[in-house]
Amino acid sequence: MKRLFLTVILTVATATAALADPIEGRWRTAGDDNGNSGLIEVAPCADGYCGTLIVAYGPDGSQISSDNVGRQILIGMEIHSSGEYRGQVYSPDRGQTYNSRVTIFGNTLSVRGCRLGICRDGGTWTRVN
Repeated sequence: MKRLFLTVILTVATATAALADPIEGRWRTAGDDNGNSGLIEVAPCADGYCGTLIVAYGPDGSQISSDNVGRQILIGMEIHSSGEYRGQVYSPDRGQTYNSRVTIFGNTLSVRGCRLGICRDGGTWTRVN
């Protein structure tokens, strides 16, 4: 009986992990205009998927303090039929929020956003295990 219980628990845990959305998880951002980057934790939220800055890094890759730690960087990302996610991305270096499109290619995430007709490449983020 104990073995059956463990098998069921492992099966459910494995199935849950397999059903996780591709955008969920931790992503290391590309460097911003100042060379800083961050570690973003993406999880389901009320509006789709949201990503919160959990660690900030300086240009040399060392961890730095930042008022933006704990702030949502990805906001209300929803998947569309094209396979891309659409929502908003907050750019800490510019203090601006952009209407954005995010596309996942394996373990990389390409970010592009526009504000008032001006578009910006948010770079390529890398999945962190």
